[in-house]
Amino acid sequence: MLAILFKAVSETLLEFGANPENGLGGKLGFISLLHTWDQLLNDHFHLHCLVPGGVLADDRNQWIGCENDFLFPIQALSPVFRGKYIYYLKKAYENNELDFPGKTAYLGTANGFKALVNSCYACDWVVDIRDPIDQPEYVLEYLARYTHRVAISNNRILSLENGKVTFAYKNRDTEQTEQTTIDAVEFIRRFLLHVLPKGFMRIRHYGLFANRCKRENIRRCRELLGLSRELPEVVNQSVQEMMQKLIGKDITLCPCCGKGKMRQVCLIPEGSGPSGYDILHPSG
Repeated sequence: MLAILFKAVSETLLEFGANPENGLGGKLGFISLLHTWDQLLNDHFHLHCLVPGGVLADDRNQWIGCENDFLFPIQALSPVFRGKYIYYLKKAYENNELDFPGKTAYLGTANGFKALVNSCYACDWVVDIRDPIDQPEYVLEYLARYTHRVAISNNRILSLENGKVTFAYKNRDTEQTEQTTIDAVEFIRRFLLHVLPKGFMRIRHYGLFANRCKRENIRRCRELLGLSRELPEVVNQSVQEMMQKLIGKDITLCPCCGKGKMRQVCLIPEGSGPSGYDILHPSG
């Protein structure tokens, strides 16, 4: 299902970029990143895409910039994206590539799957295009929020008592930080919704940025934009140095006293210590 999501999104954007009627007409490049959760750890599967405002002409002799104050019309993107996703969903069903465990078993029947497809066609699908970002540092900061994060950070977990977990979340309606308490087993269930299959690539590059040709494509685009073909030299920095530059904090400082320096003394072997069941049921 996640692979279908990537395929439907990438084909939609590449086709819109290649169509001159959409104001461009060339090869688009973009980075797609899978995000699976909301603030309450519920499943909320969607892609964030970083897209430059232009395309490389098919003859590679022109950079065609976006002339409008938007990349593509949202109203046009949404039905095409929906159509592509449902097409590949039905194809996977016909090839017996889908599993329907537990409460979803009825969707695996002919009538159940038909009803699922009809419900998908009955509603509008959400495509959201944000305002362009002027500074490249902001682009990197935005992307970094999602590259190596897990569904919830430790500082949001406020307590674990009597088989209950209390954690903080941001209410998107009020923009206020609130708290919620749920059963520990439910907390684990929600967390595990966001553990991806082993080896699954959650960051993917398309078009101009496809791994096999992105270096030469970027050089050509820079040349057409009046910049040097040579890419800026990458400065190797440690995680501590990068965080110091980005947020102005020394992450090696002790969070308790704020003075001492933390250093690695050993690695705890995987699988050592009490199991999750023992933590939740200490009485055994």
